[in-house]
Amino acid sequence: MLFSCKKREFNNSKIGTTLSFKTNHLENKKKEKYLDSIFNVLQVEENDSVVRNFYFKLCTEYYYNNNLKKSLRVSLLVLKLSKEVNDKEGMAKAFYYIGDSYGSVKKDSAYFNYLQAEKLYFKLSDFDNMARMLFNKAYVLFYDGNYTECEVEISKALHYLKESKDQRLIYSCNTLMGTCLEKLDNYDKALWYHQQALNNLEKMKLSGIDKDEENNYYIASSINICNLYDLKGEYSKSITKLQGLLSKDLEEKWPRLYANVLSNLAYSKMKNKEYDNVYGMFSKSLEILKKNGDESDILYKKIHIGEYFLTQKDTFRAIEILKEANILATRIKNSNEILTSLKLLYTLDKNKSFYYANEYINLSDSINVVQKNAHNKYARIEYETSRIEDENKVLTKKNFYILIISFALVFLLLIIVILRYSKYKNKELQFLKKQKSANEEIYLLLMEQHEKVNNAKENEKSKIAKELHDGIMNKIYGVRMNLGFFNSKCDEEIIQKRRTYIFELQNIENEIRTISHELSDTNFLDGNDFNTLLLSLVENQKDISNTQFKYLDNEDLNWTSIQNIYKINLYRIIQEAILNINKYANAKNCEIKFEIEGDRILKMTIVDDGGGFDANDKKNGIGLNNMKERVEFLKGSFRIESQIGAGTKIEVIFKI
Repeated sequence: MLFSCKKREFNNSKIGTTLSFKTNHLENKKKEKYLDSIFNVLQVEENDSVVRNFYFKLCTEYYYNNNLKKSLRVSLLVLKLSKEVNDKEGMAKAFYYIGDSYGSVKKDSAYFNYLQAEKLYFKLSDFDNMARMLFNKAYVLFYDGNYTECEVEISKALHYLKESKDQRLIYSCNTLMGTCLEKLDNYDKALWYHQQALNNLEKMKLSGIDKDEENNYYIASSINICNLYDLKGEYSKSITKLQGLLSKDLEEKWPRLYANVLSNLAYSKMKNKEYDNVYGMFSKSLEILKKNGDESDILYKKIHIGEYFLTQKDTFRAIEILKEANILATRIKNSNEILTSLKLLYTLDKNKSFYYANEYINLSDSINVVQKNAHNKYARIEYETSRIEDENKVLTKKNFYILIISFALVFLLLIIVILRYSKYKNKELQFLKKQKSANEEIYLLLMEQHEKVNNAKENEKSKIAKELHDGIMNKIYGVRMNLGFFNSKCDEEIIQKRRTYIFELQNIENEIRTISHELSDTNFLDGNDFNTLLLSLVENQKDISNTQFKYLDNEDLNWTSIQNIYKINLYRIIQEAILNINKYANAKNCEIKFEIEGDRILKMTIVDDGGGFDANDKKNGIGLNNMKERVEFLKGSFRIESQIGAGTKIEVIFKI
């Protein structure tokens, strides 16, 4: 069992590296095809927690892609898989997802699955998710017009959320409770719950809520509170609060919210008999919602406009807009607004008042019947679920005895298997011990051989360095001294030639010294501060050069964090530049400085005021080419700016 668990974990790690749900850039059809391909991949995998989590992610993606049918199919599959391994947490989550997938299409099925999830979360002592299921049940009851039962379920949810830190869920519960109490005409208590929702919003802000989400929550709660002010006849309070919400920023960033606030403000003013610019506000709100809102928003605005025309005694226009509202309410199946539009039309259209009255009565009666049946249906679901649970308890007791006997037999078999496995494992351990001993012996031999090779390299390098420094260097120095001695002759031409030879010998001497140092001191940076090395290099030029060299130390630059490969090449580039300045530039001043740009860009500049040269000449010397090759080797950029008589600037940039 242990080995098989480890094997599944390994396989799933490979699945995790190949499956991705980052599909926001895809169109809906392409996104759905991609999700279908993931579904096909998952079907051939073993049933474990990682695969089931992928199925849950797939459900979510289908849900937000508005494909409830496929979301339901995957949710039912992951429920089956969770039951196979008795994953109660997975089963609860699957019931939750199934309820969401049914949504408003099959409310009784959604309610049933939320109920199943609630009971499992209770057994798991997951009270936050249990409260979420109670909220979902209450939501179903609310939109079926069963406000009393909705109030009961929300009360239970808030009870379990007393110690919760999920402020979003508590906000939603308080908001739904306030709306439910509004339908039950308990306006004062509804107002209290909406104010509690705003208090939850303040706590959400402390935990770092997104600005858009905060704005949506605040305006939704404010509109709910203003609706209650209107129902209580306190229109001036509603007007003051809604006027405080309107802003140019709200109009530009959240046009739909702006339109709803504007329309509610117009409605409150109309109810307060302040008709100035009310129609203009209604019209502007309706125009915005036609572009950014949904049909429910448009429906409410049309009914409000119809009521406005009614206050202005413009019967013709009132009837016209209310007929449009009635047609729209019928199409989107909004029974409450169908009743509202029929009631207003009955009052206004005297010619068809009898027709509208009959329609109103028939629809009202049918809604009452549906609500009554819905109430009985949800009560029946609760009863049948509890009865099935009681039957399961009896079956569980019988199965328990069977399980005990089976467990005893399995335990006996397991002891036999363990004994045999232990014998095999002892042999395997002995073999591994011998293998480890052999590996250690091989490792020691390899280390010994590696040490011999390194010693041979170091001896050879030291020998070459000594030969260069003690042999060739001394010979060349002797030649230079002899030439200097013969330079006392008065023949000007000979003197000039000998000076040239002496200068060339000095160059050879410097080059051999550089090679000698590189061979005998491969790690010259180790244990040395790079700033100290550069300062020493510059200071050494005072005795052998007429140029005033200046190195600007950058205190913000941490050389210990920069790899030696960069420092070595920068040091060699500076050496070559100093040599060129001494030989050719005839400069009075030279400045060397380093700058750090951003987090990872290192910039070095070497500027002199010497004679300069043609930087575009392709016949530049070996020294400049060596500089360029060093920089290109480390993938940096190398640039020379120079003109004859105008000095030279060398710029090197590395991304470190």
